[in-house]
Amino acid sequence: MWAELLPIGRDPDSHGYRRYAWTRADTDCRAWFKAQADTRGLTYELDRNGNQWAWLGDPAAGDAVVTGSHLDSVPDGGAFDGPLGVVSSFAALDELRAREAQVTRPLAIVNFGDEEGARFGLACVGSRLTAGQLTVEAAHRLTDGDGVTLPRAMEAAGYDPYGIGPDPERLARIGAFVELHVEQGRALDLTGDPVGIASAIWPHGRWRFDFRGEANHAGTTRLVDRRDPMLSYAETVLAARREAELAGAVATFGKISVEPNGVNAIPSLVRGWLDSRAADQSTLDTVVTGIEKAAREYAERHGIDLDVVRESFTPVVEFEDALRDELGKILATRTERPLPVLGTGAGHDAGILSGSIPTAMLFVRNPTGVSHSPAEFAAEDDCLAGVTALADVLEGLACR
Repeated sequence: MWAELLPIGRDPDSHGYRRYAWTRADTDCRAWFKAQADTRGLTYELDRNGNQWAWLGDPAAGDAVVTGSHLDSVPDGGAFDGPLGVVSSFAALDELRAREAQVTRPLAIVNFGDEEGARFGLACVGSRLTAGQLTVEAAHRLTDGDGVTLPRAMEAAGYDPYGIGPDPERLARIGAFVELHVEQGRALDLTGDPVGIASAIWPHGRWRFDFRGEANHAGTTRLVDRRDPMLSYAETVLAARREAELAGAVATFGKISVEPNGVNAIPSLVRGWLDSRAADQSTLDTVVTGIEKAAREYAERHGIDLDVVRESFTPVVEFEDALRDELGKILATRTERPLPVLGTGAGHDAGILSGSIPTAMLFVRNPTGVSHSPAEFAAEDDCLAGVTALADVLEGLACR
């Protein structure tokens, strides 16, 4: 399975993945998922929001145990973020069948669409729509960097954009959702454990900073006469690092758009996107407020107009204690010590769904801690340990 997925959407120059929502690479990944479902004799479903489901048992019976993740990527992302969870889910089902486990609850594997938000700027679109956390109107306003709207992109890929929306009936079928994911940090590498259990997802959000100045000639305009928004932007980037360090949080300006974007032109507009995350809401508020305050001071000093827009936000997610504890008990039978329980600053579909259904997560060790990069990695032995752990969890939850 892994070998079949590896070439899909891989850029020959960067060796990273560009599996963006509703593109050819996304279509190829979806075809792979359906083929895996068909090969195993599972009931395949495509829901109203473009999420894919592969069912063992009656989907309408209720109290289902669901696992899975996503197959899309960030720009030049790694091979493991998302796909490891989907591949491991099919492999865990194969393991259950090899054990001749008697499944007593419906079991499903899901591929949530557009989890990374790489194309339209909003993460977890498929799960947000399903959970009613994104309105149809807001979804239809989403636009990619080329000006293509989400509806147009869905239509071009052969899907109906006018049927999207909340799907409470589908969520009502699910008794538990467990997502396996490569760890996006080094906590497990430091503890020496191949697998861990998630405790919580940090609150996080994305803010757009628009610095507006005056375009002019780079060679003839005196420094004192310039209204250069790049200066304010650059100072704000440094302020973000400073505020995050002081608070023990993270803050990143990872995307920038410049107009007119000429080597010999002073910019008229510098638009930068801030991603910030912290262990709790109060700390996150402090960091973002500090960054905005500094940005406005720099803008005023240089004669720059500034607009700050919060484009998305996800509050802290505390995974359900009962389900998390049950995972710990199931997995404790195979280990000499309890599995580590750790928080994460990365968002996931499990976090979106946690407000609607019981959710939990398993992490697989990432020895470098690198993610959202072609250098992202997990050793084969650790991946297999993740499959075994997921199979144990599914057996414990669905085979009682």
